[in-house]
Amino acid sequence: MLSLFKAYPQLKAKLPYVSLAELPTPVHKLNNLEKKLNAEQLYIKRDDLSGLIYGGNKIRKLEFLLGEALNRQAKRVITFGFAGSNHALATAIYGHSLGISTTSMLMPQINAHYVRQNLLTSYDYGGDIHQNQSQFALFINTAYQFIRYTLKEAHLPYIIAPGGSSPLGAIAYVNAAFELKEQITQGQIPEPDFIYLPLGTMGTAVGLLLGLKAVGLKSQVIGVRVVAAQFVNEEKIVRLFHQTNSLLHSLDSTFPDLEITENDFRIRHDFFGKDYAYFTESGVKAIAEMHDYEHIPLDGTYTSKTFAALMHDIYKEDIKHKVILFWHTYNSRKLPRAFNYEDFHRLPQSFHRYFVENVQPLDQEKLSPKHNF
Repeated sequence: MLSLFKAYPQLKAKLPYVSLAELPTPVHKLNNLEKKLNAEQLYIKRDDLSGLIYGGNKIRKLEFLLGEALNRQAKRVITFGFAGSNHALATAIYGHSLGISTTSMLMPQINAHYVRQNLLTSYDYGGDIHQNQSQFALFINTAYQFIRYTLKEAHLPYIIAPGGSSPLGAIAYVNAAFELKEQITQGQIPEPDFIYLPLGTMGTAVGLLLGLKAVGLKSQVIGVRVVAAQFVNEEKIVRLFHQTNSLLHSLDSTFPDLEITENDFRIRHDFFGKDYAYFTESGVKAIAEMHDYEHIPLDGTYTSKTFAALMHDIYKEDIKHKVILFWHTYNSRKLPRAFNYEDFHRLPQSFHRYFVENVQPLDQEKLSPKHNF
């Protein structure tokens, strides 16, 4: 049973949920990197192993979101992301396992090897993928696909927000905080002083913040921004925090009404780089360090920038005496099926450019370990 449901049984009866993840995810010391960085207590939370088929932070959210889709008897979900979206891929994989089709409305991004593998794998799992060149095109095409599939399948498609970051999706990381509290109680990790994670659509960080407050942990969440600044700010974090809190309180009146303060979290803007999905020199170094010392893969878009911030802070802000937890949100599982890049001809024409154009300069095999492909 989920840790949140143990604490609040009424939520188990009222929240939509389908079991997809392997929980609890492990937490352990990064012993080799701890020595390399001269840190005293450096830990990792292995959400990269959250699913047997495909891991990462999206799986926890999909347990609630696809659970809601099943409750509504939806035959299809429509979701959003950039071309290489890990969320879109996870939704296609786990939707397929439940007999739910996935339509992904995608936006262009800088090219990288992982974009190619995610597109091909999504397509192999029946993902209906569409490239949109602008926000206006995204709006029009989404409306068209919604109407099209409503008429074709005689059911309303279920809409999943980008990254699964809605109040319902964020509840998954409220549970993750309850799970962490149990691991602390069991002596697997001391209470962290700082928890580092990527900050994109914010659902992971906000759910974790709410859960930490609910279980009485004092850990400060350090969110490392990995998307454009217009999508991430304190006001949006506070808004989603209260929306998620209100939803839980409405379902179980014993779940507390909580407040968030500026001391509970910090947004780091200085490791973003040039643009979304542009790899950075410090991020590539972080990938190499994690690979060489711990044999754990990071990615160039999200987790490498987060771990680069963590390493910087150990050196520059002298937090080496603190308990530091790196919350690993990237998938470490080998993808279920392997493809040759030449298979891209099966994809819609608008995605072919990612296979004929070069990847960005920093996405080199000699610098970043080859993705599981």
